[in-house]
Amino acid sequence: MRKLQISRRAVLAGATATAAAAVVAFDPANLGWLTEAEAETQPAAIRVPGLDGELVVDEESRTEAADDYGHIVHRMPVAVLRPGSVRDIATVIRFANKHGLKVSTRGQGHSTFGQAQAGDGIVIDSRTLATIHRVGTGHAVVDAGVQWLDLIKATLAQGQTPPVATDYLGLSIGGTLSLGGIGGATSHHGLLVDNVLALEVVTGTGEIVRCTPSIRPDLFHAVLGGLGQFAVIARATVRLIPAPTTARVYHLSYPDLPSMTAAQRTALADRRFSYLEGQLTPTENGWTYLLEGVQYYTPPSEPDDEALIADLAPASTEITDMPYFAWLNRIYDLVQQLMALRLPGPWINVFIPDEATDAYVTEILAETTPADAGGVVLLYPVPNERIRQPFVRLPDSPVVFLLAFLRAVNPPDEAETQRLIAVNRSQYDRVVAVGGTHYPVGAIELTEEDWKKHYGPAWSAFRAAKHTYDPNNVLTPGHAIFR
Repeated sequence: MRKLQISRRAVLAGATATAAAAVVAFDPANLGWLTEAEAETQPAAIRVPGLDGELVVDEESRTEAADDYGHIVHRMPVAVLRPGSVRDIATVIRFANKHGLKVSTRGQGHSTFGQAQAGDGIVIDSRTLATIHRVGTGHAVVDAGVQWLDLIKATLAQGQTPPVATDYLGLSIGGTLSLGGIGGATSHHGLLVDNVLALEVVTGTGEIVRCTPSIRPDLFHAVLGGLGQFAVIARATVRLIPAPTTARVYHLSYPDLPSMTAAQRTALADRRFSYLEGQLTPTENGWTYLLEGVQYYTPPSEPDDEALIADLAPASTEITDMPYFAWLNRIYDLVQQLMALRLPGPWINVFIPDEATDAYVTEILAETTPADAGGVVLLYPVPNERIRQPFVRLPDSPVVFLLAFLRAVNPPDEAETQRLIAVNRSQYDRVVAVGGTHYPVGAIELTEEDWKKHYGPAWSAFRAAKHTYDPNNVLTPGHAIFR
């Protein structure tokens, strides 16, 4: 069958007529979408199978889907699906296969480099599938469009919590599980993808599949951290544990990088903190180094402050108690304010082998100005053994450090943004040279050869899973893994 070659110009021309109305068919003669009224007058129209939700082509919806938190890459789709059911996702993916379209899924749009975009394709807006179906003992069943913030509110009402939370809770569950999901509690519980009990997904051929570690395990493990290459996550059953009520926060300052990372390694070795991260802050004269440890508890039990920090030798210590939920949600309002500013965000997140961390980070910091930092800089260790999904690629080291530059270019400046993307590429090449990998949420232009190197010995399995579950290369083109 002839594949539809849909031009953006043709769709833009027809978008004014259809406005925000849902489309039901495609006009192969004029290469445009049709509403119900228009389709009735076009005998050659190709009908989109019935949907519980809607497929829209108005400029506002498509423009939103062509942007993300990074505001760097803009690829305009020809339509946006607002699914009313999992069936809608399957229907549109089958339609895309038949007519040569790409499909991507967008949750909260928190990517930074177009990873969830689909130029001249269809973007699935998962926000219309956002139901918390059940919170049971030890688990919750949720749609992919649910935000972690809403899930945590619901689980805390029953005295439970996900074992790991990302620092910002406004992310969608489906989007996070497609990438990995890292946070301060990863030192105990792995990534968010390591705490999933079951999935309902739609493969790249439009098949709806329920999978678990024992039912279709190959698909289950491929999808978690699989960058949306094999299936769209529609629903997840995530693990819950008993929730504490209080977080005791320890901010420990150090005079230099080796002192901080040594203290982090000591704290990681015996898992003394419930949460372990670290921050680097540029100053006029260099950098400040902060170990951030948190101990969760429920009174009347209480942490032993002296025992927790006695051998960590900080230069200064600040200890604060706050409610558990307030701690988890501490940066939500700040991120919402930053989002409203629409600042370009050329982020980079890399994993570094333990033995290379101090030298690599010291070298990077020596050439990084406050403007280059451009926002929050995170550095903290995680144990490799706790991260178990095969397509989340880590260095071959028992302990790895995450280094993240979460930049914002303020005021917005295209030349500065492009300069920082070039800096990212240099830092990426150097981390690969010391055995590192990257956490693929940042602004790095990767070639197919880069991706092969990233997956290393897992590349053949990754490619085989793509051939099995998305043989027409329909899904998630934004990562540009398969050209």
